[in-house]
Parts: sequence; C-alpha cells; structure tokens
Amino acid sequence: MARVNVRRSPLERAEYAIIVSTLLLVVVLTMQPLLHLLAVSLSDPGQVAGMSGLAVVPQGLSTDVWALLINNPAVQRGIMNSALITIVGTALNLVMTVLMAWGLSRANLPGRRTIFVLVLVTIVFEPGIIPDYFVVRRLGLIDSYWSVILYKAVNAWYLIILIRFFEEIPKELLEASELDGAGAFRQLWYLVLPLALPSLAMITLFYFVFHWNEFFRAMIYLPDPNKWPLQVVLRQFVVEGDKLSMVGAQAMNAYTDASQINMRSLRAGMILLAIVPILLIYPLILKFFTKGTMTGALKG
Repeated sequence: MARVNVRRSPLERAEYAIIVSTLLLVVVLTMQPLLHLLAVSLSDPGQVAGMSGLAVVPQGLSTDVWALLINNPAVQRGIMNSALITIVGTALNLVMTVLMAWGLSRANLPGRRTIFVLVLVTIVFEPGIIPDYFVVRRLGLIDSYWSVILYKAVNAWYLIILIRFFEEIPKELLEASELDGAGAFRQLWYLVLPLALPSLAMITLFYFVFHWNEFFRAMIYLPDPNKWPLQVVLRQFVVEGDKLSMVGAQAMNAYTDASQINMRSLRAGMILLAIVPILLIYPLILKFFTKGTMTGALKG
C-alpha cells in the first residue's frame, strides 16, 4: 500500500507540537506522584529521608516495606473485604440500575412520571447520617457488610443516564423483536444490553470506584476491625499513625532497631496498594468507550 506523505504548513506543525507537548506535560504531572510513591516504597529505609518530593528513582533497593505490607494480616483482610464489598456491590448496582432504567424507559409503565420524580427527589434531598444510622440499626445491619453494600444500590445520576440511553434505542428494533416473539426480558438481554455496553462500562467503572474507595460508612457501621475494607486500614495507618497495628508486634521485634521501619516508605506502599486496583480496571473498561452505541444495529 502506497504511503501518502502529508505536508503540514508551519502553523499546523506548531499546533501539533503544542498539542503533543501539552499531552506529555499532563502525562508527566499525572505519573510523577505515582512514580514517587513507588520509588519511596522501594528505596533503602536509610536513604528515604533524603529523597525529595520529585524523586522518581529508588535510592538503593529494598522490598522490606512490601514484604511487611503483603504479609500483614490487617492488610490481607482489608484487601479481601474491599474485594468482597466492591464485587458484590457493583454487581448488585448494575442489576438494579439496569432493571429500573429499563422499566422507566418504557412509556407504557403505570406511574412512570411519579416514580421518575421520586428518583429526582433523592438527588436533592439526601438523609443525614443520624437518620441513616437509625435506619441501618433498625434493619439489623450494624457490623454487617450489607450496611455498606446496599448504600445507594441505585445511583440516581447513573439511572438517568441509562434511561436516556434506552429511550434512544429505535422503536423499530423493539417492534421487530416483539414480532419475533421476544418478551421484555429477552429484549433487554439479547438486544438492549449488547447495544448499551459503552454506557454499562462507564457505570460499572463509577460503581467500582465508589465501592473501592468506601471508608466513611465502613468506619461507622463496621466496628469489627476484621471487617474493615482496605481504605479504613489505610486511614488507620496514614491518618492515625498507628504504626504498631500496621507493622505488627512480631515484625517490630524482628528488627534490632525500630527506626529501620520507615514510616514514609510504609505510607507510600500502603497508598499504592489502595490505588493499583483502580489503575488496573481502567484499561479493561475504557476500551468500550470507543465503540459506537448503535454499531451494527441498523442496516443501511
């Protein structure tokens, strides 16, 4: 295939250089804090104090911090609890949001306008923490994972996004599927959901981040430390400075000099543990954003 050489004018080349330079600057500014945390967590404990806030190269090499964190029972429980809350919560969010959006997108639904208004009211009027606590206690969900998982099982904003998307699906497609004998659930599963993959991917990402970053409700409704998600463990260590609970008495006694346990390195490693799962899911979800929502649905 012949290669076509496109000659750009000086103005176009200048604009291209500005755009590329700006994007590179944004990448550097975004990655520098993460690379700095990684460098601090992998540096020799004795050299961490002399590292500046711009350093991205480890000074020496030591994996003691990561060994302490990964082998720490509190961190292990926190990761498992966060994974449980995030996976179950996101799955429940998606199922309930999709079903409710599909029902509210149907014009023949009885009381559709009233239900939609009630959904909008939840955006403006959100209950405070005290009545919320009384409701959770009355339901017997104190010290239960469900007190965190069930919160905002249907997010009103994401529900509206899906409703608008479902309403834009051509009626001809739905009518054709009805002629073929498809009911409401078959239409949703075989026709609507494949077309809604970009919207579902976006909502999945938002729900995933919401549950993974949950710590406020977990602090209130999960008094048992064994049920704390990773974010609460992170707060206990980074904010409260509870070094003993993070490192553990056994690990402390294993050191001849307690000063060898560098708090700055431990904080950096703990923060990275909380960030990495979010960074890993982004590439898996974002690929759906480039797909057309109606690709292949309508034939010319």
